[in-house]
Amino acid sequence: MLRFIIFQEENMNNLCVIRRGILIVNLGGDLDHHVTEMIRDEIDRKINGQKVHTITFNFRNVSFMDSAGIGLLMGRYRKIKEIGGEIYVSNIGQGVQRIFRMSGLFKILKTSREMDCFVNEGGQNEQI
Repeated sequence: MLRFIIFQEENMNNLCVIRRGILIVNLGGDLDHHVTEMIRDEIDRKINGQKVHTITFNFRNVSFMDSAGIGLLMGRYRKIKEIGGEIYVSNIGQGVQRIFRMSGLFKILKTSREMDCFVNEGGQNEQI
């Protein structure tokens, strides 16, 4: 079974990247109760330590998500909304899309082709 990439300490820096106030969170493997606390702590450190107005969760390599993943997204949504920010999700596979639909996450989180380009190009897209 795949485990989340941040279990390896050297990969912790690859989890979150900040470009022009946008925090890009590169997720992978299983987004479940085993890893969400570490992910949440890392995201919160980045939000509290730097001027972040937008969070984008890149789901490109996520194979599974459970209720802990939903909780992670909902908590970050509330946190970023308090400061007037927004959350985007990108590169969501069919299995995770089903979880998003059933949980209602698509009603509060935004998807965007422009944000997909931004995430996929490492923040280099100047249209954002």
